[in-house]
This record gives sequence, C-alpha cells and structure tokens, in this order.
Amino acid sequence: MEIRHEDLGRGGLFVAGEGEDRAELTYAPAGIQNSLIFDHTYVPEHMRGQGIAEKLVDHAVGYAREKGMTVVPACSYVRSLFQRHPERYGDVAVAEEKPIGRI
Repeated sequence: MEIRHEDLGRGGLFVAGEGEDRAELTYAPAGIQNSLIFDHTYVPEHMRGQGIAEKLVDHAVGYAREKGMTVVPACSYVRSLFQRHPERYGDVAVAEEKPIGRI
C-alpha cells in the first residue's frame, strides 16, 4: 500500500488510496515546539479491519521521528494505539494532560 504525504502548509495529511478508497490521517502543528497533533484518522467502512489506520499512524510517526518531532495523540484511535504499544510509540508520544491548542 502506497502512503503519500500531502503538506498543506499549516498541517497536512497522510493518505492511502483514492476516491471512495481514500484513507487518511490528518495532523497540525501543536502549540508546543517541535510537536504535531495527530487529530483525525479515517478509513472507509468497506476497508476497515485491514490494518490501514495503523499503517497510516506508523508512516506518520516515522515522519515525526525523521523531523525530530514529538506527537500529541489527539485522535482517539491514535491515542489508543499509543497506549497499547508504548514500546513502539513511547519515544514520540507527548501526554495530553489538558487540550493543547493549535498554532
């Protein structure tokens, strides 16, 4: 599965597929230096259960690592994945003790 990065300037998304088969993870800069907020994942219903959302998260986390950034897991799916697998994501995760605003 090809995952591509779409940089929108003040945030962006990681996308797999096209049209009705388009899955995505969106992010924005966090209100803290060198952090990204992963705020939404979406996989079309007919494609769920195939691990696509997890692949998007892994790809996006790889991007954050390459840039030396941390991640605020604001999306409930991303947050649960980070909690279930601290060995995979603990190095980039930032605890969201209170809502962090976007800049």
